[in-house]
Amino acid sequence: MRVTRIYTSQTLGPNQDIELEPGPSHHLARVLRLGAGDSLTLFNGLGGEYPGSITAVDKKQVRVLTGEHRDIERESPLSIHLGIAVSRGERMDWLVQKSTELGVTALTPLLTEHTGVKLSGERATRKIRHWQQIAISACEQCGRNRPPAIHPLQPLEHWLAATTAERKFVLHHRADALEAGEQPASIALLVGPEGGLSGESEVSAAAEAGYTALRLGPRVLRTETAPLAAIAILQSCWGDMKPQ
Repeated sequence: MRVTRIYTSQTLGPNQDIELEPGPSHHLARVLRLGAGDSLTLFNGLGGEYPGSITAVDKKQVRVLTGEHRDIERESPLSIHLGIAVSRGERMDWLVQKSTELGVTALTPLLTEHTGVKLSGERATRKIRHWQQIAISACEQCGRNRPPAIHPLQPLEHWLAATTAERKFVLHHRADALEAGEQPASIALLVGPEGGLSGESEVSAAAEAGYTALRLGPRVLRTETAPLAAIAILQSCWGDMKPQ
């Protein structure tokens, strides 16, 4: 039987009796209907995980006794920083969830010339918190112990200027296919919005910042499909999804 995994922002240690936050407590007690004596695994994003056992459950809180630390990591050796133009509706939620499962290290939502979503101020802050929670939930499901960093929303030009990686790619349907080459330790992957990046300004700016244009086969993929396909290809070439 699969053991439930729960993220907590608290400091963890062996043989520690802790009270979980309201969100995880509600999920364990009201959704999963777990009770005293049931097992689970805790992680806090700082590395490894802790087996635990529920010691008490009431209407508002769940208490857990931790076991010994397990130095288990399920991170890819390839660090991928995804810069993605914000999508409409639930597409961005889907993208955050699936890219987390595929092993991205960091994700930065971007504002581009053709971005159709307007976010600023408190609304943007709430969205970042929302995406962070989606990433955490994805880690609970897929087994990662280190949630990816979800960076603040920023203009494309800021991301191009600040992002460092051994190799940089921008998806473009008129580019060449990937040539694997030597193993990099880090990659920056840029993906535009539904209308694509502006060829005259944004694609040129990416090229000037050291980005190589990359094509994913003969078909034009949707904005929520293209980054996931690219991440899987990169992980297959240089990460932890290589064919055995």
